[in-house]
Amino acid sequence: MSVKSRKRRQWPLLAGACLLAACVVILIGKTPFGAPFSWKDNTPAVAVATPLPTPPPREAMEFRMLDFDRGWVKYTDGGIARTEDGGAQWQEALGTDITAEEAGGTMPTGGPIMELLSLEASSGSAGQDSPKPLTVTVGNASLQVKQSQFLTPRIGWVLLASTKDSKNPLLITTDGGQTWVDGMTAEVKEAILKEKNHLQQLKMESALYGTKEDAKAVIGSKWKLVPDSAAPGDVVLVRHNEPGSITWLNKTYTLLPYGTGYFTYLPITMSAKPGKYLIGDQTLTIQPKKFETQYLKVTAEMESMKQDTGRIAADQKKIDLARSKSEPEFLFSGPFVQPVEGILTTPYGHTRYVNGKYDSSHLAIDLAAKEGTPIKATNDGVVALAETLYLTGNAIYIDHGMGLFSQYAHLSELRVKAGDRVKQGDIIGLVGTTGFSTGPHLHFTFWAHNVQVNPNLFFNTIPFRWVQPKG
Repeated sequence: MSVKSRKRRQWPLLAGACLLAACVVILIGKTPFGAPFSWKDNTPAVAVATPLPTPPPREAMEFRMLDFDRGWVKYTDGGIARTEDGGAQWQEALGTDITAEEAGGTMPTGGPIMELLSLEASSGSAGQDSPKPLTVTVGNASLQVKQSQFLTPRIGWVLLASTKDSKNPLLITTDGGQTWVDGMTAEVKEAILKEKNHLQQLKMESALYGTKEDAKAVIGSKWKLVPDSAAPGDVVLVRHNEPGSITWLNKTYTLLPYGTGYFTYLPITMSAKPGKYLIGDQTLTIQPKKFETQYLKVTAEMESMKQDTGRIAADQKKIDLARSKSEPEFLFSGPFVQPVEGILTTPYGHTRYVNGKYDSSHLAIDLAAKEGTPIKATNDGVVALAETLYLTGNAIYIDHGMGLFSQYAHLSELRVKAGDRVKQGDIIGLVGTTGFSTGPHLHFTFWAHNVQVNPNLFFNTIPFRWVQPKG
């Protein structure tokens, strides 16, 4: 066979093999076992996110703070955001309505807060018009103000003309507008809490005076004497708007904080001479007063009781110790009451002679009553002493705070003990005739800084209501 004939027989085979190979390549490319060959990089492409446009800040129209915690901001889109913590956090309101109470005026200037602060008006700590800033400074930027509101001369909020100038809906000041804070800070919280406490103390103190006018006359003064005219045996309540002390008749009295002022009792001793005395920037007038004389006759045995100086001195140490500590606040809020209904046998201040000899000034009142008659606590307080003493028999001392004590003597029975807290009208004992006594009666008086003072000043009132009318 020739070479040419063999070649002619092989070419169909070669062509069929090539065709078969091409079909296999195509088939593999279409099955899960392979993929079309490519010289390109088959690494998956990374998708690139296209940022959405930032929505413009909401434009606030107006706001109102209802108190130090609650407030709202209204936006031009009709939405309302509310705060319950002075502006630290704001929550979108569920509804879009504002109640009539919440709406009020756009910039309220009255209300209970300002009414309370008006009591301090003449003292210089309040009463000035609320600031109305047109611009505020934050950092180095001066920003235009759309609306402002001050609840007190120190605490206020502003809404800026441009919402983009602040992170929070409102800016806050706690120093009357000298500095402004964008949002709530620990310092702002502390300042607001301090202001709340001040208002609470102001409310508590003002309620003790007889009228709003009296409260303003006292609280609004730098110094105030209540009353500013007295007589020997009386006591005066002194108020100052700053801490300090008073030197009076060679004794120093510390002014203690209470409410929004600083107080002390000023006892007018029986030896105080009539005249005018300067107390702070006020003048205290001491009027002359004459006291009657009383003559008592007692048995020789009773008269000899006063000769036992040892027992008397021992008792006095107990009494002095009991009266050496007093609660640093007024423990009462209601009026003092007469401890027992009885016959007044010895008024306060009578000069007493016993068996013809001068004994002392009787710096108490004696109320005769049937033995066993219940004795009431004259007002709220803490029992400082309740035990049997030599001259005064069964005796009780009650601390009413700020250096004021009430004394009950000659009881037949004690129904309280030292440390007990009592309320006005509580039964603390029974009328008797123990100790140096000529018959059943209650010996009753007050001690102001260890000086006996006239109990008649206290009955049916409280020292805060001793304010004397002008003119």
